[in-house]
Amino acid sequence: MHPIAPADVLVVFALQAEAGGRFDATASPLLYTGVGKVNAAWALTRAIVQRRPRLVLGFGTAGSPRLPTHALVECTCFVQRDMDVRPLGVPLGTTPYDELPARLEVPRRWPALPQGTCGSADHFVSGHDVGDCDVVDMEAYALAKVCRREQVEFMAVKYVTDGGDDSAHHDWAANLPLAAAAFRALYDQLVAG
Repeated sequence: MHPIAPADVLVVFALQAEAGGRFDATASPLLYTGVGKVNAAWALTRAIVQRRPRLVLGFGTAGSPRLPTHALVECTCFVQRDMDVRPLGVPLGTTPYDELPARLEVPRRWPALPQGTCGSADHFVSGHDVGDCDVVDMEAYALAKVCRREQVEFMAVKYVTDGGDDSAHHDWAANLPLAAAAFRALYDQLVAG
């Protein structure tokens, strides 16, 4: 992986707490979208129109019933877990009349990290069924879709803060500082000084 100039990278988090203050002095622009797919799509679309970055680097926390807490996962496939129009004969996760596929895929860039599928939905997972997703969040699918439509490269790494179970809300908050440190280390590997 070749280093990328800081100005060419837009670093995206849903919340400032996920960055933990570790990105305040970076040369790359930062975007905090807010929680959920609608906020993420709106904020990223505006930022892309204003900045035209070469790469959108999405960092964020996630739950996983499959991967251990504290794992870093490069997400290369994104699905929307809460689009449900099955009564009309459309498969779960598929947006009717949308030309984009239900599963959005991006190239793998961090082979040292495990790779996985990220499922996004507008609810915090604490015991819900997550289908075939390795990690779950509330924004990544929307970010991937905006990048696909705007023809901007997208890369996403998730830090597993919890198991998506009934203690997920406590585990998520407790693990935010560790997630921020891990994200900064990856950023420093990717972005040229």
